[in-house]
Amino acid sequence: MRLLTLFVLPSSYAFCRLHPDGHIPHWALLGNEFISLTRTDEELSVVCLEENVPEDAQAERGWRCIKVEGPFDFSVSGVHASLALPLAEANISVMGIATYQTDYLLMKEQDLEPAIAVLSKAGHTIRRS
Repeated sequence: MRLLTLFVLPSSYAFCRLHPDGHIPHWALLGNEFISLTRTDEELSVVCLEENVPEDAQAERGWRCIKVEGPFDFSVSGVHASLALPLAEANISVMGIATYQTDYLLMKEQDLEPAIAVLSKAGHTIRRS
């Protein structure tokens, strides 16, 4: 198993579902923290700071984010599995998002501290931003 250094990002995030043909809203891009945009033929999915999301937006709020210290070459395997497997065994659901350089795990706010305990027990190093 690959042992990793993880950083707990300080803010709360929201997953937002927008029309697939819509424009990326200005509020999604506010701030300098983690943002993820994915467009498919079914939706425009935005993960951004919860504080920026309008009340009337279709959103799942109350997510926290853990960043994996990178970078990783694209040939490196097992990064996500070394995190997701112990969390799944502890019945903690996560959403994984990969970037060019590293991976991010998002989990509901109430699962953050239990997830940190599980990941620490699995041998990963946890740092708080």
